[in-house]
Amino acid sequence: MAENILIVTEDEELLDDLLRLCAAAGTEPQVAHGGPSGGAGWASWSGAASWERAPLVLVGDDCAGASGFGAADDGTPGADGPVPRRPGVLLIGRDWDDPGVWQRGVRVGAESVALLPDAESWLTGRIADALEGVGDAALTVGVIGGRGGAGASTLACALAVTAAAAGERTTLVDADPLGGGLDILLGAERTQGLRWPDFAESRGRVGGAALADSLPRPHGLSVLSWDRGERAPVPADAMKAVLSAARRRGGVVVVDLPRQVDATVAEALVQLDLGLAVVPAELRAVAAAHRVAARTRSAVRDLRAVVRPPDGPQRRNPPDAGLDDTEVARLLGLPLAGELPWERGLLADVDRGWPPGSAKNGALARFCGRFWEQVLSGTGVAA
Repeated sequence: MAENILIVTEDEELLDDLLRLCAAAGTEPQVAHGGPSGGAGWASWSGAASWERAPLVLVGDDCAGASGFGAADDGTPGADGPVPRRPGVLLIGRDWDDPGVWQRGVRVGAESVALLPDAESWLTGRIADALEGVGDAALTVGVIGGRGGAGASTLACALAVTAAAAGERTTLVDADPLGGGLDILLGAERTQGLRWPDFAESRGRVGGAALADSLPRPHGLSVLSWDRGERAPVPADAMKAVLSAARRRGGVVVVDLPRQVDATVAEALVQLDLGLAVVPAELRAVAAAHRVAARTRSAVRDLRAVVRPPDGPQRRNPPDAGLDDTEVARLLGLPLAGELPWERGLLADVDRGWPPGSAKNGALARFCGRFWEQVLSGTGVAA
């Protein structure tokens, strides 16, 4: 059984506040009334066992002077005290006018000092993060079509399928309410789980683990899609809450984006680490994609072009066949993420229940494999 949050304080008013914040984060903490004493007797302190195992320790400023924390004559924190240093210790105080609180934070080995009531919201989030075991945020990739029918939704699904197949914790978010639902592309339209209308009223903080547990999980990934009912508007606050929860889980988040940017889509754009604009190598498609890129790049710090051969796999000798991937990226003013050929037989595979990216030797799987290998290793994107 996992350890819970540890609170160290004798201040009843402060304890009441910390218990309230822990309850808001959905946990009942352990409480050690009073700090550790110095010498060998610290092991008999009521908080000794939890000190080493708790995901987070909240030390009240009233207990920061306990002899067990100690300090050497030269000010080295903890040298004379038996309490071992550990990450995840916060000193909780109230008095902004007391400069000594920062020195006491050093004395107890705190990574931060939180002063109530101003820091209540931050502290509640920090408690919830500790309970979820939050580490690095997920690498979040958005996919947007330079024009309709460019294949953005197909690429988004393939990226998610290949990431999950490679062992990454993966969440696929369908941010296009008019796209028909990515769960259909994944063959999961009948799979039990929540869809976007269930999250339309979400505000504030959504638990990352609770979100993942509530979603359909086809092909080893979590997918948040639309249903086939009447479109329920999703406010920007709901997009922010849900996407933030998915990112806190770590791993990979892929977002399928619409070409029209409203306040809700803008909230998704600002959380992206990298954006991919899918553009067929046609002059009209490039002209349309130029407008899409202009609207998108102001919010996405790293937007790149994925170029497709013009007008699908059946096109032969198109009039703009000389427009190659490098030229398309140049015209758009975007770095080139790579050229993605159309994959023959893809629609038939989807009809059989095989999602995009599942054919290991297909163009989608090869492109996505190179993309994830380079992006997750920090060396760039697929060339």
